[in-house]
Amino acid sequence: MNRHMRTYFYAVLGAFGGLVGSWVSNQLGLSFSPNIYLSSALVGALIGLSVGLFIGLTEGALTRNPVQAVKSGLFSGLLGLAAGAIGLPLSEFLFQSVGAGIVGRALGLGIFGLLIGLAEGMVGRTQAWKGMLGGFIGGAIGGALLELARVRFGTDLATGKTVGLVLLGACVGAFISLIAVLLSRAWLEVRSGKLKGTEFMLDKFIAKGFPSVAIGSSPLKSEIVLPDPDIAPQHAMLTGDGMSFNLKDMSLSGTFINNRKIERVQLADGQKIRMGNTEMVYHERR
Repeated sequence: MNRHMRTYFYAVLGAFGGLVGSWVSNQLGLSFSPNIYLSSALVGALIGLSVGLFIGLTEGALTRNPVQAVKSGLFSGLLGLAAGAIGLPLSEFLFQSVGAGIVGRALGLGIFGLLIGLAEGMVGRTQAWKGMLGGFIGGAIGGALLELARVRFGTDLATGKTVGLVLLGACVGAFISLIAVLLSRAWLEVRSGKLKGTEFMLDKFIAKGFPSVAIGSSPLKSEIVLPDPDIAPQHAMLTGDGMSFNLKDMSLSGTFINNRKIERVQLADGQKIRMGNTEMVYHERR
């Protein structure tokens, strides 16, 4: 799935996370009152767990890497739980301090989204600050929409809360992905094979001193997984130098750059990489 379509799936799964969290909180009889900060912490923990879990699952699901999906989903869900438990009461405090209205709700839930974005940045393939920025923007917009939904549905608090939390989850998921896409510096685009059309974000790995990233067919041995029987479990290694990537072949069948077999090479924008029956293009934006 390309980088732009991934934003759609992040939004959908974020919305689903908001829906699930809202449904569970309603089943448990939680609300935003009478003890507003305690109930906000409980609801926030549920929403953060649910939204974080589903957003965390997205990247692994899109790249058909079940190991990454489970690992990222669980880790992002747990961080989301903490983020929600902190962020939603904080949002309520800011809402009460600034005054009842869209601005207060947007500011508060912007903090909630920022913390969810931090969680995603820690387990995803982009820098944490991009996740935080996207989460803050999404949380602020989602917070404004949540408040509008609460006003629109008036006394029907359950429906207003559900609609608002679905919109919040969708906005947080969409903007976490969108900011990462718009500010991306490097990515691999798969041109052939089972994952044709998929793009792997590389921003997080480009920093000098960051551990090398393995490309291969085994989800247990490689961070970038290509389901191709002609690709070794750990076929090649990507190492960032702060500006670009070096690619080192580690296979018996070889790694080819523009149809030339290599042992080690510094990647340049637009180069074609072939491993087994899979071809990719390396993109770099300076």
